[in-house]
Amino acid sequence: MNDTSYHLDTASLTAGQLRVAIFSDSFPVRNGTGAYYHDLLAHLHSHVAAVEVIQPRPRGRFSILSLPLPGDPTQQLVVPNLFRIRRQLSRLRPNIIVSVTPGPFGLLGLWMGRQHGCGFISAYHTNFEGLADLYWGPVKKRVINGSLQGVNRFICRRSTTVLANNGALTEPVRALGAPQVDIMGTPLACEFLEPPTTPPSGTLEQVCFAGRLAKEKNIDAFIDAARSHPQCRFVIGGDGPLRKMVLQATEELDNLDYRGWLNRDALRTLIDESSLLVLPSHMETFGSIALEALSRGRPALVSENAGIHHWPQLADALIPLGTGASVADALDELAVWPAETWKEKAGLARQAAETLNRETVAQWLAVLCRHAREGRG
Repeated sequence: MNDTSYHLDTASLTAGQLRVAIFSDSFPVRNGTGAYYHDLLAHLHSHVAAVEVIQPRPRGRFSILSLPLPGDPTQQLVVPNLFRIRRQLSRLRPNIIVSVTPGPFGLLGLWMGRQHGCGFISAYHTNFEGLADLYWGPVKKRVINGSLQGVNRFICRRSTTVLANNGALTEPVRALGAPQVDIMGTPLACEFLEPPTTPPSGTLEQVCFAGRLAKEKNIDAFIDAARSHPQCRFVIGGDGPLRKMVLQATEELDNLDYRGWLNRDALRTLIDESSLLVLPSHMETFGSIALEALSRGRPALVSENAGIHHWPQLADALIPLGTGASVADALDELAVWPAETWKEKAGLARQAAETLNRETVAQWLAVLCRHAREGRG
């Protein structure tokens, strides 16, 4: 979905010629951005000459070269190992670099793109300014927002296109100086696409939430729903700064279970054994976990502010949760669905997720080909 008529003067490369370096400050599969590119690589490998993600490598809980993110000490900004990255790029010889975060690795990607003389594009995945409203007071928020906007503006203005994963981000990204905006879909991990799906039970028996345990996810609403629906099982998967609050709730409620951080196989198992996924976030740039639930043939109750609602292909499989609406009330409405409706939603969900995944991979290849150029090696 191309937002402008901007074009490169250089000729496009074919997919088979692409050598792609993706710079990210996220640890692999640690958060939404980390998972996005981990999943994308699995699909791109068979189409391009080479593709690698340049990102931090986990080295234990603490490092003298890392800083915890404000509001969430479970995530860190890590100083890049320049010597390692130079060697990696020397082997890769990229003809396009993608910077996907406004941290040290994202800025390094811009610098390396200039050094190698290759194509450079960036991605805008997270509305950090919106998160600042949840975590910081007015003075700190002003300082942090100003810094983030400055870095994002610096990167966006030097990108031949900026990628965003929902249409509502088009104007904010344009305001940062992007010469072009491409609205990109979200890929799915093979762990969700390949195993056969299990049919839904036909009743609302188990409800799940999975994601970062943080303020913006509105986990309180999920716990309140568990408190008012003792006949239904509620399961939470994930980790983050609100972990203690979740653990305390599980001690109080017999029908609430916490399974900690889940790898992909465990997450797929949780979704398969549930009737419904709930994502009641206060803000959600996309909501990848909802797409993963759809891929397993499970409908998802998702806050209407989530970017995933901007994709019409998914509309029939998603259940919007209105701003300020109660998760508990929404579950009361879903509890009376007949078995046939659950079955119909399951089929629509799986088909919609597969369609978006195919379109997303094709779109990424087209954008990379359009903006890649042979550099200095």
